[in-house]
Amino acid sequence: MKPTGRDVAGLIARSSPAKRRRDAETLTALMQEITGREPATWGTIIGFGSCHYRYPTGTEGDSGLLAFAPRKAATTIYLLDGVAAHEEALAALGPHTTGAGCLYITDLEEIDLDVLRGVLERSLAWVEAGGTPEMQLTVTG
Repeated sequence: MKPTGRDVAGLIARSSPAKRRRDAETLTALMQEITGREPATWGTIIGFGSCHYRYPTGTEGDSGLLAFAPRKAATTIYLLDGVAAHEEALAALGPHTTGAGCLYITDLEEIDLDVLRGVLERSLAWVEAGGTPEMQLTVTG
């Protein structure tokens, strides 16, 4: 996937319900602070910075260093190092659900933002360190 160049503020403004917009504004500020990079749209995803990933199978592509999507049912936060890497921290996060590499939050006001910040900082550090042999990462932006 590549950045699409659409307006980030417009994507946030079109998000619903209202708490999804509120959460998107909070996450945008948080991820921008953590990464030191400006937000960019990747379709309906808001990403910060960019990296190239490659698996031993030959599958490869591009992603934001940190990214999220304000979906109707929940905000999806993408963790390239997977949620299992953050199992202990996520136990203290507050109400959420997970997928293999996704953290789903329905209301950011109900979770511990300090715990989330720690998860995001560790995930970014893992990406910047190059990932693992199973998922090699190169920061490109």
